[in-house]
Amino acid sequence: MGSSDHRHTRATQTIYESLPPAMRAVVDEFAHHLGTVEDRSVHTVRAYVGDAVSLLGHAAGSGCAKLGDLGIAELRSWLAAQREEGAARTSMARRAASARALTAWAYRAQHLEHDVGAQLASPRAQRALPGPLRADQAEKLVTSPAHGDDTPVDVRDRLVLELLYATGIRVSELCGLDVSDLDRTRRLVRVLGKGGKERSVPYGVPAERALDVYLRTARPALNSPDSGDALLLGARGGRLQPTIARRVVSAYARAESLPHTTPHGLRHSAATHLLEGGADLRVVQELLGHASPATTQIYTHVSVERLRAAYRQAHPRA
Repeated sequence: MGSSDHRHTRATQTIYESLPPAMRAVVDEFAHHLGTVEDRSVHTVRAYVGDAVSLLGHAAGSGCAKLGDLGIAELRSWLAAQREEGAARTSMARRAASARALTAWAYRAQHLEHDVGAQLASPRAQRALPGPLRADQAEKLVTSPAHGDDTPVDVRDRLVLELLYATGIRVSELCGLDVSDLDRTRRLVRVLGKGGKERSVPYGVPAERALDVYLRTARPALNSPDSGDALLLGARGGRLQPTIARRVVSAYARAESLPHTTPHGLRHSAATHLLEGGADLRVVQELLGHASPATTQIYTHVSVERLRAAYRQAHPRA
């Protein structure tokens, strides 16, 4: 990484030039390994080398004269400094990955006696929740497979969509349902959730209609010796797999020109629409199978206008 390498920022170049010669040589060797041996993209090489330079600059400032002086304390101190500077969780996770890549390579190249980065825990990147569909969009999605010439798979797909939105259950819980888990008289489904906790979740009339058609026509057509008591069956008769259910949701959303949607997006939409409709937070918590109401609160995407309307209606001094 010479001074003429325009692909790196001026700040990275300045830190690089301030490094001890032995560390600069290691950076150049690491960059060559990433680009030539591992055939990483230019973007990845730039990011990893930039992080390596930042790490080694921090380590040099802490008294390390060569890569062999680097220890877990310097790695953790560098990440702590990044966090104090306001780095996002995604950036922190990438920098931890860069540090581990550097030390793993350095250990193999005999620049380090031990792979000190192997002890480094990666900060978990915060997962962004998929945005909820509007109620009309959700209705459009769950009714999209309904046509006069439905195949058994079409009928099953309709039930997949209806149940995901009607109940808000997880895709793994959906695929784990057995026929014996249904209480059709009371329109309840028994769900085995995380930690083996069982709960009963209600579903509505449209889902019951989809269920009735599926059980009368589609499931017998899909049934095979491998079906057992599984409610939802794959095209070959085995239990429907979550990967297929995810594919069903995204494919129908795409076909209806809706925003990209996943089973978790439908779960999010169901929870949001329940809360917006006035359902108590703890009731929604029970339906979703959350251990804590704090988890349920992340699903509350009530619009500002709804909040303002509720305020105007309820507050005596509005």
